[in-house]
Amino acid sequence: MPIDIVLDAMGSDKSPEPEIRGAILACRLLDVRVHLVGPEDLLRPKLREALSNYARPGFAGKKPRLPIFMVQASEWISMEDKAAQAVRSKRDSSMRVGMKMVREGRAAGFITAGNTGAAMATAKMVLGSLAGVDRPALATVLPTSSGQPCVLLDVGANVDCDPENLVQFAVMGHMYAKNVLHVAHPRVGLLSIGEEDSKGNSLTRDTLPLLRELPLNFIGNVEGRDLYNGQADVVVCDGFVGNVALKTSEGLAKLVNSSLRESLKSTVTSQVGAMLSKKAFKAFKDRLDYSEYGGAPLLGVRGVCIVGHGSSNERAVMNGIRVAAEFAAAEVNSGIEAALAAR
Repeated sequence: MPIDIVLDAMGSDKSPEPEIRGAILACRLLDVRVHLVGPEDLLRPKLREALSNYARPGFAGKKPRLPIFMVQASEWISMEDKAAQAVRSKRDSSMRVGMKMVREGRAAGFITAGNTGAAMATAKMVLGSLAGVDRPALATVLPTSSGQPCVLLDVGANVDCDPENLVQFAVMGHMYAKNVLHVAHPRVGLLSIGEEDSKGNSLTRDTLPLLRELPLNFIGNVEGRDLYNGQADVVVCDGFVGNVALKTSEGLAKLVNSSLRESLKSTVTSQVGAMLSKKAFKAFKDRLDYSEYGGAPLLGVRGVCIVGHGSSNERAVMNGIRVAAEFAAAEVNSGIEAALAAR
């Protein structure tokens, strides 16, 4: 049976075009039904226009019949809105309407490329937390030199944490890596400033012995460089450290990308060399492309909630829908609750 996924059609920087195109792409490639949430009078003509560009092979000129449905929401939360205020005042926002569908069992998951703070606040209010989870955590998937991605959490949902929060993050990250990323025995590390047990601040030193007591493949402290060298599959930290690490990584990726592009332009002269360099550059860019990972899951809430990047393109939206469907099918949340109850 197809899995029903709700998509906030008004979330991204250039909404609703990337969301509509991403929904069409997902319905063509995946076994899903997509529910676009937003003002129907705005979305319907844009969907009709987008569908006219996607004729099925052998049916030239005919619009494909795809399982895309409209759900009315009269408001939406912009990037400029203050999260807490917008969540309270915009009661018919596309975020709230979409998450209510998940809460009521009418859809298996929700994805937005909108205001991250508002998405987290709405999810906590509408969906609530899983049993045993004190604070949901926002995770992100990072590329590594080994080819196996690394899950980093928390990356901004909880600026101040205690050791028990990090223990819960470790369990949630383990379940996500195992069931969605299909890592058989995820290696879990605690982000610190050195591998030795004595290194770090009071939070990491107090958390370390608690993580060693868990029935996880805990490998001890890891450092910032281990986020990308394939030494760990899950890395745990508080939201302040995680967000700084994530934003620094995004900035470095853009610098490397632009610097490499400029270097290739200035050094490659022959046509054959240009073609080979262009192919190599594309492979490099694809490896660092956030759109392939589909967004950041908010772990620990009762339901599936994926938060994409504001600049998400149609491929990023499609992959977000894919990740939401895989998350729901793998029953990650029931696994998290069972693991925390067994402690």
